[in-house]
Amino acid sequence: MKKPPAEVVASLLATTTILIHLHPYNFPPWAIFITWAAAFAMGGPTPANLKRLWPALPIGSFAGFLVVLGFKKVGTIYTGTELIIAQMIVLFFLNAGMMSIARFVPVFSFTPGMFFGFASFFATMFGGFGPEPGNPYAALFAVIVMNALGPLYAYITARFSSHAHHRVQEADFPAHH
Repeated sequence: MKKPPAEVVASLLATTTILIHLHPYNFPPWAIFITWAAAFAMGGPTPANLKRLWPALPIGSFAGFLVVLGFKKVGTIYTGTELIIAQMIVLFFLNAGMMSIARFVPVFSFTPGMFFGFASFFATMFGGFGPEPGNPYAALFAVIVMNALGPLYAYITARFSSHAHHRVQEADFPAHH
């Protein structure tokens, strides 16, 4: 049986993001597209690439979540220039901590994946997405779920389409007997 072109498979998958965005969930559909593209930018949704991408994404989202909580906390203590300096300190230490995890914990070593999750969290939080817009906990949940779906969409695109540049080789996914 001939597989459909990647444009058809990817477009069918893209249409599902409309349902994901509907209320009451209000999940950020673009967070799927970011990590979907990330899987292909890594060279395709192979098991090796997915094992690098999936663990890194929530680390970045969680770091972004901590930045928001840190900013809220220092916002209750400082104002003006002192607030700006306090926010810079919070961001510096949490960003450095996130990146250090990539250096010292091999399963989290894909730093770009952390930044996909980090940026996706901020866009979700401040873009009014999630089941409860403006709630950092709801934003964290929503972005982790959506970022996790992107590589799955990349795999489905590669597995079920006919275009070689989107195809994952069968040898990449050995059959389990």
